[in-house]
Amino acid sequence: MKFDLKYLEKLAKLMNESELTEMQLEDQEQSIVLKREKQTVTTNVVAAPVVEAKAPAPAKVEEVKEDNTSSIAKTAKAVKSPMVGTFYKAASPDAPAFVEVGSLVAQGEVVCIIEAMKLMNEIESDFSGKVVEICVDDGQPVEYGQVLMYIE
Repeated sequence: MKFDLKYLEKLAKLMNESELTEMQLEDQEQSIVLKREKQTVTTNVVAAPVVEAKAPAPAKVEEVKEDNTSSIAKTAKAVKSPMVGTFYKAASPDAPAFVEVGSLVAQGEVVCIIEAMKLMNEIESDFSGKVVEICVDDGQPVEYGQVLMYIE
């Protein structure tokens, strides 16, 4: 077998496009070894001269923090999604909702369903109280840890 130049060029291109650093081909008559050195990039950093200047003292800026948390969230306990999925407030489209704003729930009571990977997961309340806000619309995707509702 005779290695032609075009064949060797294709092999070199293959090595450049991949992370191969060495390739060896042999037959009964000849042997070829292709090696590629790893390229190292060096950069020279030149330090700029340091110039000292006195800057005026910065003016005092009072930081005002806005509290975007609703008053409900400050007093109520959050029921959070334990998984990523789709929120449903009822067992089926024609069934009544598990809870509405104003509903009283007991600890362990089902408050909604999260569909994840074609499985319907009933979400239970970790505490008893009154539903004061439902934060998610029916059929809306939810993230892990997202607040679904608040219970006081």
